[in-house]
Amino acid sequence: MLALMTEQTETRKQRAARRAGEFPAAPAPLPRPVPDSHTHLDITISEAGVPPRREAAAVDAGADTGPAVDPVQAAVEAAAEVGVDRLVQVGVDVDSSRWGSELAQRYPAVVATVALHPNEAPRLAELDEALRAIESLAGQDRVRGVGETGMDFYRTGEDGRAVQEASFRAHIDIAKRYGRTLVVHDREAHADVLRILDDEGAPETVVMHCFSGDAEFARACVRRGYLLSFAGTVTFSSAAALREAAAVTPLDHLLVETDAPYLTPVPHRGRPNASYLIPLTVRALAATTGSDLDELCAALSRTGERAFGPW
Repeated sequence: MLALMTEQTETRKQRAARRAGEFPAAPAPLPRPVPDSHTHLDITISEAGVPPRREAAAVDAGADTGPAVDPVQAAVEAAAEVGVDRLVQVGVDVDSSRWGSELAQRYPAVVATVALHPNEAPRLAELDEALRAIESLAGQDRVRGVGETGMDFYRTGEDGRAVQEASFRAHIDIAKRYGRTLVVHDREAHADVLRILDDEGAPETVVMHCFSGDAEFARACVRRGYLLSFAGTVTFSSAAALREAAAVTPLDHLLVETDAPYLTPVPHRGRPNASYLIPLTVRALAATTGSDLDELCAALSRTGERAFGPW
């Protein structure tokens, strides 16, 4: 049965059921708190459930009655226990953007971004209507960014790229008009992302989410003043070029993220990711950049506040 479920025909619902409860143990806490600059709490909770707590006694796991555990609060607390005290909940469509904006109103540790994912834009029959919905959310106080938006040449073919570009340009405009950080999804589209940003004129703050370029591309982004956010991919054995990119990025241009529930860092690759696993990526970045861990954490915290404001 398991073999059949892990084939390519496995549905998202089946995958979620198979992965539920597979969160790895929490890593050692960081010496200073840092933010997770990009996570998807909605997808994480729906696909994998609630991450574990370091303090097991803090969760009444044996109760059969009474109020249900608040999964968002549990995820926030699990992250805080290892020094990840701020989270950026990222929208990928109208529903998730609206959910995130409402969530950020209720949880002091969470701020939100709103957007249509670049792979979502070509699927929409009413793109302009969806963009208006995103704009209606962008001005909220707890919404601190517009994204993830951008270009993706991996999942969207040439027939959808014109729509992607139109959506990206619209998001850039929204970010500039509302003074919000632009969170950029760039997959196999480095040159086009820079071309569009240069053409439109970038917002004051741009975050290259889940940075996937080499050292040359990192330098090109840093010259433009962009922030580079590194995910668990920087720990992968195959990611030598990515580590070279991190090594040439100044500390004040670095951010760290999970993109949870995806991109789980080594040694837990393949299992669900969540904000509480950020320390593994931070320690990998410290080794890659030759930075003191405490100094790196302080820099990540300052840059997170610069990008997304005070929580």
